[in-house]
Amino acid sequence: MDRKYVTEMVPADAAGIARAAEVLREGGLVAVPTETVYGLAARADKEDAVARIYRAKGRPSFNPLIVHVRDRQQAAYFGDFAGTAGVVAELVWPGPLTMVVPRVGDRGLAEAVAAGLPTVALRAPSHPVMRALLEQIDFPLAAPSANRSGFISPTSAEHVRASLDGRIDLILDGGPCEDGLESTILHIDGGGVWHELRPGPINLAALHDILFDPHNPVEIRRGTGERGIEAPGQLASHYSPGKPVRLNATQAEAEEFMIGFGQVPGDVTLSASGDVNEAASRLYGCLHLSSASDRPHVAVAPVPEEGVGRAINDRLRRAATPPDNDQSSSGS
Repeated sequence: MDRKYVTEMVPADAAGIARAAEVLREGGLVAVPTETVYGLAARADKEDAVARIYRAKGRPSFNPLIVHVRDRQQAAYFGDFAGTAGVVAELVWPGPLTMVVPRVGDRGLAEAVAAGLPTVALRAPSHPVMRALLEQIDFPLAAPSANRSGFISPTSAEHVRASLDGRIDLILDGGPCEDGLESTILHIDGGGVWHELRPGPINLAALHDILFDPHNPVEIRRGTGERGIEAPGQLASHYSPGKPVRLNATQAEAEEFMIGFGQVPGDVTLSASGDVNEAASRLYGCLHLSSASDRPHVAVAPVPEEGVGRAINDRLRRAATPPDNDQSSSGS
């Protein structure tokens, strides 16, 4: 896609949100802050608008999109929240949890949103800007991360502009994103088994313990199901800074940009105090700095596999995986 659009950037105040709503009604693309990362939003009920998302990002057509809604009530119009899925949505939403549920009939969603799957991924975000925008429109928003497909997700308006300037209509600048990692994605199958399709800010094991007897837990399975790619963020190679990444490094080698953590220093650090929550909020910012560095390689210090550290390591493993020419059967 050529850089043929004049991309506006406006503050996320009342006037900016009204402008964003206008652009979206007309079928345009708007980068919007959420509590996780900036999303590239388009109306989810128009095939042409959704197709523009795929073109702007260079996103493969088999990779489904998350549909952002105001609340559980709007979500239930598009997806079946029977049983525990409805309880989870009521408990966590608004927040950084995406629910993959069976689609309900023909409710006007663009077919490309689901990428041919019988399910739909739905989320009610908590960020005040995204919520204010959803209140001004009468349609849901398809909104993957606002960056070129396969590369580092954006946690600031400047990250979006560096990746998509000239490819989208508007950037709504709401400052840095708080959580810094994409939403946790959960699918609960017909047998009641929880499938973590993507780790993120929500700790599903802890959430499960709230809803069920922790001494007699229902199994939580992780990774893709039998259908392969079932949700965003499952491609084996993703979040790349555009250069080789070495993980679990305790010191930099020659020509490496070092991303530190805790006691391991670096050119930048995810968290000098070893706080995994701080590391999550800083992860993509540090990867963007490593990408901009004149050093041809990146090294990253070990991050503990605990709490949101699981999600951090998931993103880092994908960032370190070389691109595959055929990723339709890849992912984890």
